[in-house]
Amino acid sequence: MTITQSRYVETVFASEISSGKKTPKPPPRVWYAINPPFRGYQALPTDGYPKSNDDTAIVIDNGSSLVRAGWSFDAAPRLSFPADVARFRDRKFNRTVSYVGYNAYADATTRGQIRNAFEPGTSIVGNWDVMEGVLDQIFVSLGVDAQDEGIQRPLVMTEPVANLGYSRKTMTELLFECYTAPSLAYGIDSLFSYKYNKGSNGHIISSSHSSTHVIPVINSKPITSSISRLNWGGYQGSEYLLKLLKLKYPTFPGKLTDYQAQHMVREHCYVSNDFDKEMRSYLDWTELENRDHIIQYPFTEQVAVEKSEEELARIAERKREGGRRLQEQAAKMRLEKLVRKEEELEYFKDLQQRLIGQTKKEIKRLLDDDEFKDEAQLDKVIKDMEKSVRKARNKDLGNPENAEEEEVATFPLLDVPDEELDEAGLKKKRHQRLLKSGVEARARAKVEKEQERARKAEEQRLDDERRENDLEGWLADRRASRTAIIQKIKDRERQKADLGNRKSLASQMRMKTLANLASDQPGRKRRRGGDDDNFGANDEDWGVYRTVAQGEGSDEEEEEDLDAEIQNVEAELLRYDPGFNESKTLAAQKDWTKSLMHAFLRGPRPFDPESQQEAHQLHLNLERIRIPEVVFQPGIAGLDQAGIVDIAADMINHGMGSPEDRINILKDIFLTGGNTLFEGFQERLSKELRAVLPVEASIGVRKASDPLLDAWKGAAQWSKEPAYQQARITREEYLEKGSEYLKVSVSR
Repeated sequence: MTITQSRYVETVFASEISSGKKTPKPPPRVWYAINPPFRGYQALPTDGYPKSNDDTAIVIDNGSSLVRAGWSFDAAPRLSFPADVARFRDRKFNRTVSYVGYNAYADATTRGQIRNAFEPGTSIVGNWDVMEGVLDQIFVSLGVDAQDEGIQRPLVMTEPVANLGYSRKTMTELLFECYTAPSLAYGIDSLFSYKYNKGSNGHIISSSHSSTHVIPVINSKPITSSISRLNWGGYQGSEYLLKLLKLKYPTFPGKLTDYQAQHMVREHCYVSNDFDKEMRSYLDWTELENRDHIIQYPFTEQVAVEKSEEELARIAERKREGGRRLQEQAAKMRLEKLVRKEEELEYFKDLQQRLIGQTKKEIKRLLDDDEFKDEAQLDKVIKDMEKSVRKARNKDLGNPENAEEEEVATFPLLDVPDEELDEAGLKKKRHQRLLKSGVEARARAKVEKEQERARKAEEQRLDDERRENDLEGWLADRRASRTAIIQKIKDRERQKADLGNRKSLASQMRMKTLANLASDQPGRKRRRGGDDDNFGANDEDWGVYRTVAQGEGSDEEEEEDLDAEIQNVEAELLRYDPGFNESKTLAAQKDWTKSLMHAFLRGPRPFDPESQQEAHQLHLNLERIRIPEVVFQPGIAGLDQAGIVDIAADMINHGMGSPEDRINILKDIFLTGGNTLFEGFQERLSKELRAVLPVEASIGVRKASDPLLDAWKGAAQWSKEPAYQQARITREEYLEKGSEYLKVSVSR
C-alpha cells in the first residue's frame, strides 16, 4: 500500500482499562512530508483595476521568499507567490511556455526547470529574465491593461537594507523602459513594517528569509551608520536543517527537498528559553515522546494477507497429511532397499562358498565376472553389507545403533614375516597395517578426549577452590577476562567493517597477501620457468587462505565463540559479584532503551529495520531547537559573527551617543520578519537583553502585528501620504537624470 498525503495524524489514545491496570501505549503523532506547493487553478483578482485611478499605486513587496503585490487601497496583498519561473519548450504545441510562482510546481517537468529571480541565500536579484516574468505575472493578475501606453499606474516597491546600486539601477530601467511606469518609489521593508506599527524611536530586529538586520531608529529616522547585519535567515536555516538530516540519515530512501525543509523549520522548530540546559536533557526518555516529532515520507509496504483460523487449520492438516505420506513412502523405500541389500548379500555369500576348492584360474574368472579384484575385496564387501543390513534392521526396530558389541579388530598377518607371504598376502598385510593405524588413531583420540575432560574438571575444581579462598582476586580475573573478550568483539566488528572498505588497512593487507601468493620473494617478478613452485609442501602454507578470507591477524582465538564466552563470564559475575547487575551486561548495554544514539535517530520507540514505514521516517528532536538558536549563537553553524543579542547590546551601549536616545530605543525593541515567528523568540530575546544591559534599564520588546505582511501594509499606507509624492521618481525625472537618480525622504 502507498501512504496518501496528509498534514498530520492526531494522537489516538487507547480506551482506559479498569483501575489498577496500565493502558496500552498510544501510537505516536506523525506529520507527513508535504507535496510540492502547487495550488491548482486560482481565479485572478482583476476586479481591483476598474476601481483604481492614475493616482492609485501598485504596491510590490519584492521579498526573496515570497513576492506580494496589491493595490494601495487593499487591506492585504492580493497576490503572494515565490519568485520562481519554469520556462521550457513544449514539443507537442511547438511553443515556449512559462509557469510562474506556485504554477511552476505543477509537475515533474516544470519543477525540473524552475529558476529563482534572486541569488541563492540573498535578497539581490540575479536573474532578470525571471524577474521580468514575475512582474508580468503581477500586472496580468491585477488586471492591468498594459498596451502601448504601459501600466499607467505608479509603483511602490520594497527593497532590503543596503541594496546594491546596480540591482536598484537595473530594476529602475526595467520598470520604466519595459513597463513605462509613470512613477516609482523604493522603501526599506523593515522600516515600512515599523511605521505601520506606529513606531518612531526604537530598535528594529528584522530577521527575514535571507538575513537578519539590527536597525536603530530615532525620531522615525534610521541611523544608517549603526545598522548591523547577520548573514542568517530562513533560507540558511532550511539549508542547515537539510545538512543535519543528511548527516543523521545518510541512507534515507526518500528525497529531501528545499520546500519540505522550509516547512519543517516553520512548523516544528522553536526557540529554547535555556538552550544549553535543554540540550543536555533533550534526549532523556522522560517527555521524549512529546519532544520527538516524526516526519513520514511516502513508502510502499508489502502487506501480508492474513488467513482465517479455518484456513490455517486446513493448511496445518494438509501439512500433517503430506508428512504422513512422506513417512510412508520413506519407510517403503527403506524396506525395498533392505530387501535388495539382503539379496545381494546372499548372492555374495553364495559366491564366496563357490570359490572354495576352485583353481586360481577359476577363482579369478568368477571374481572378474562380478568385478572383484581378489577375495579380500569380496570379504570386505560382505562385511560392510552385513554391517549395513544390521544397522537398517536396528533402525526399523527402534534399537540403538550400538546395540551389538563391536568386534575386536585382529591383524594376524602383521606378525608374519614378509618372506613367508606371497604377493596377495603382502597386499593383505599392508591393508591390515593401514587398518591398525586407524584403530590406534581412534583409540588415541578417545584417550585424549578423556584427558581433556579430566583436565577441565581439574581446572574447574581449582577455580572453585580459588573462588572460595580468594573471592576478590577471582572476581578481578573475571572482570579482566570480560574486558578482554569485549575488546575482541569490538576488534572483530571493526575488522568486518574495514574489510568492506577497499581503502582500509585490512583490505590493503589482504590484497598484499594475494599479490605475494605467487612468489616467495615479494616485490620480485617471477620469470617463466624460473623458480620452482613448492607451495603446499608444508602444512603452514595452507593457512594463507584463512588469512585471505578473514583478514590479517586472524588466529584460532578469533574463531572462538566470543558471544558464548562473554555470556558465561557475565553469568559468573552476576552470581558472585554483588556490584555487577543486569544493567551492566553487554546485552543490556546494547538495549535500545538505554541507547542515546537510538533516542537521537529513532525516538523513544523500537525500530524495525524491515518496516518500510519506519525506514521512511525522519525524527526531529535536537534540530527543533538547534536551527533557531543560530540567530543567538551563530558559532554552532560555523558562522563567524556575533549573535543578535550581542549586536543589539553593543549598539545600545556604545553606538548611541545620547543617554536619552538610548533610553527611548530600549523602550521599543521591535521584531519583524518571518524568521521571528518561532515560538519563544520574543521571550528569549527579552531575557538575553536583560542579562547584558544595565539593571536600571527599562526594556520593551514587541512583535509586529503581522511580521509577514506588515511591510506591504506599511508601503501601501505610505503611498497615500504626502511624503510619497516627494520621494517618488517620475518618468520625466528618469529620462532627464538617469536610472541612478534617487530621492531620499523620511516619513514621520
